[in-house]
Amino acid sequence: MPLKLESQKRTAAGLSLGLNTLLTALKFVAAILTGSVSLLSEAFHSGTDVAASLVAFLSIQAAAQPPDDEHPYGHGKIESLAAFGEGILLLGVVGLILVQSVMNLAKGKHPERLDLGLVAMGISAVSAFAVGQYLLRTARNTNSIALQSNGRHMMLDFWTSLGVLCAFAIQKFLNFEYADSILGILIGLWLGFGAWRMVREAFEQLIDRRVTDEEIEAIRGILRETPDLISYHRLRSRHSGNVHYVDLHAVVPNTWSVVQAHELADRLEKQISSALEPAHVVIHIDPYDENKAPRHSSP
Repeated sequence: MPLKLESQKRTAAGLSLGLNTLLTALKFVAAILTGSVSLLSEAFHSGTDVAASLVAFLSIQAAAQPPDDEHPYGHGKIESLAAFGEGILLLGVVGLILVQSVMNLAKGKHPERLDLGLVAMGISAVSAFAVGQYLLRTARNTNSIALQSNGRHMMLDFWTSLGVLCAFAIQKFLNFEYADSILGILIGLWLGFGAWRMVREAFEQLIDRRVTDEEIEAIRGILRETPDLISYHRLRSRHSGNVHYVDLHAVVPNTWSVVQAHELADRLEKQISSALEPAHVVIHIDPYDENKAPRHSSP
């Protein structure tokens, strides 16, 4: 991957780690002083964000290492494994949040020192939104699943911080004492949904699921627009971290020389690699045999 993209990923991961550490400390202090279960849930959530940011930062460093003798396809799956671990960690925290929220609701416990909670959540919401958007934008530019999952963590942090802010406002101005516990339960359910989606997407990469329908159609479009190509088959694809791997068999006229066939394969590999960048593409050439294949492109 170009050094510029790697630098963007490292900068984004480092910023996420630093901010999450500060926000976690702020929320834990505020939760202790106010006695808020929703704020405590947010503190635990931010704690998992710190772990997620650290894992993302380390996994990006490791995944960027070049292929070696023992790992000829590189180390990109480390990012997928990191995202999977982050999701599992968040699911565990969701369970703790739900249990504590239900217990507080049953006991009628509610937070105090609401002004402190409002300030802490206001700072958290604004910071999480700014950094979350930056992480997601960098993830799109670099095609990094680790940064994408980390960015989702931050955006969840924004929404849950905003929710806790609303709960404090409701209790302060409407005197509704159950707002904190009810919101804690809602936060837990929402975090659980996001964590499950994160685990599922990372798992799909770990088991070599093919690239997206849009990317498959982009590959087929390039192949359809190649006039010298008779047909193609055995189109396969997978992800390894942020890198796409594609291979296929291309059928060319059996009267072609090796040089002609190689030039076509080389041209197609470059076109597909450019469309799916970053990507590694390998094309195997098959001579046309009218007894085995029709003279058209494969679906």
